[in-house]
Amino acid sequence: MIKTRFLGAVLGTALLAGGLAIAQPPKKNVSAARHPNLAAAQDLSQRAYNRIMQAQQANEWDMQGHAQKAKELLDQVNRELKLAAEAANKNAK
Repeated sequence: MIKTRFLGAVLGTALLAGGLAIAQPPKKNVSAARHPNLAAAQDLSQRAYNRIMQAQQANEWDMQGHAQKAKELLDQVNRELKLAAEAANKNAK
């Protein structure tokens, strides 16, 4: 029982350390003045990321990698929202 918990803690720490290098918390880098909907979407992705972090902590990081994957996808969402804002800026006349 102690070995299992220790192994789980070590594995969880390793996954966390690896995940921190991959997934970054969403940044608020879209202008709310120029793109209010995209900025609002970034805010929601940041809130979701924070909630996932809270869930991981509450579950002692043992979520079989699914929470980490969700954080990585939110990081990808954030990058796409920034690209969408940049594309809209190029199309503005």
